[in-house]
Amino acid sequence: MKVTDIYKLVVEKGVLADPRGEKRIENLLKEKKEKFEKLSEKEKEFFDKDSLWNPYADTRILNLVENKEVKKILVGIDIEGEEIFLAKELGVDLVISHHPLGKALAGLPEVMDIQIFVLSLYGVPINVAQNLLKERTSEVSRGVAPLNHQKVIDLAKLLKVNLMCAHTATDNLVAQYLKEIIEKENPERVKDLLNILEEIPEMREAKKIKAGPQIFLGSKENYCGKIALTGITGGTEGAPELYEKLYQFGIGTVVEMHMSLRHHEKAKRGLINTVISGHICSDSLGMNLFLDELEKRGIEIIPCGGLIRKKRI
Repeated sequence: MKVTDIYKLVVEKGVLADPRGEKRIENLLKEKKEKFEKLSEKEKEFFDKDSLWNPYADTRILNLVENKEVKKILVGIDIEGEEIFLAKELGVDLVISHHPLGKALAGLPEVMDIQIFVLSLYGVPINVAQNLLKERTSEVSRGVAPLNHQKVIDLAKLLKVNLMCAHTATDNLVAQYLKEIIEKENPERVKDLLNILEEIPEMREAKKIKAGPQIFLGSKENYCGKIALTGITGGTEGAPELYEKLYQFGIGTVVEMHMSLRHHEKAKRGLINTVISGHICSDSLGMNLFLDELEKRGIEIIPCGGLIRKKRI
């Protein structure tokens, strides 16, 4: 597989696991193409043409030196300058970061609409979810705007290292995996839900270093009620105001990768259980589900940058 083949494959896998469904994504891409065709030549110069086929603005090739056959990849949840130097030293063909960098980080707010459809799956009216998310999306956009997006990419260019990131595309894989296993096991109490998460290899490993699943609100003996995976995919944390309303829509427990203090304070008022699956171990799960596909094709994976590599092949 070449670099661009790997990029296309992760997008394909992300679409197959996307909570919006393939048909809705197909329509969104069609709308994007129609808008592009109406742009002036000057406007087209600044248009991200990958978005015509890739619905994940935070999953991109960031530096392509040579579209070579890939035999060895350095993969991390976070890739920074030191990992780029390591990649050069190891002679890998490609570096993959889970968390977005460069234009993919700048594009993070664009993927947050996924959360609208996730919430609608759990009974939240889609217009309510949309209105709640608007201010949060704007907040995230303002937050990423002043960042030095290109720092690591500039180093990759100087050292001639192929670099890409795979964020929401693999977070979709986590969301699908957890949804299927939780629905199958149908935990009655929070302790049962916690046990399910702790049996997942990445989360079990993370628990050994105090970074695994934990209860943020509620207790082990609490009944779960209806469980919603509200903070697994969709770029980053959603609207904090949502937690106060979730119980009104029949939600008893939410599962999220992580939760800020501000979101936690709002969740306290919502009378719901909050279970955190663990940020880095959850990201590792999604990456592993994709990396297994690459290993099947004979590509060597070198984990770094927080990736907890667990194979399912």
